[in-house]
Amino acid sequence: MSRSKLRWPFIAKLNPKSPITEAYKMLRTNIDFSNIESNVQTVMFTSTRMTEGKSVTTANIAVTYAQAGKKVLLIDADMRRSTQHQIFGVPNRSGLSSVLSNQCKLQEAILSTSVDHLSIIPAGPVPPNPSDMLASKRMESLMEQTKEMFDMILIDTPPILLVTDAQVVAANCDGTVLVIEPGSVKRDLALKAKASLTRVNARILGVVLNNVKRNGIEEHFYA
Repeated sequence: MSRSKLRWPFIAKLNPKSPITEAYKMLRTNIDFSNIESNVQTVMFTSTRMTEGKSVTTANIAVTYAQAGKKVLLIDADMRRSTQHQIFGVPNRSGLSSVLSNQCKLQEAILSTSVDHLSIIPAGPVPPNPSDMLASKRMESLMEQTKEMFDMILIDTPPILLVTDAQVVAANCDGTVLVIEPGSVKRDLALKAKASLTRVNARILGVVLNNVKRNGIEEHFYA
């Protein structure tokens, strides 16, 4: 499989010493420290609503893990409004939905990227039943197989307050990160998102406050 070219700028790749990149690395470090009590290999990213930056956050965290020498797989489980194939410049003719519907084999859906050690499974064609697919035995099998192949698996999912997809995935992941844009998302919605994760016994590793100004600099940081 030929390597892709990034279509969107990655701050973690283009400017590894920027404050924003350091914030992504801080998030990676916090996830790593959560390994003390139990192993964290599969991490899901979600948000309360669209346009909070969860997909870009997931992609940049994946880059920082790959830069640290980890063998990383990014799975785009947002099969309703997929983005990761656009970010990484890979085809989306087949992907997660294709594997789960038995239209292609897992190995065929895993694509290399221009970032060393980082692979991606794009979302694939939009299926009629994303939630059912993510709750299927095939998804469970896919996760088990990929855990044998990669050090870290990061999963981009739809906003948790819009559909049930993220809850389904969270129940089978080692940890979950919630991306929130303060100022545009009210406190009660953030609490509702947290409650939705708690109901499926998801392990919340932390919250990313996105597009927050600190000392006049646009930063992403972990809280």
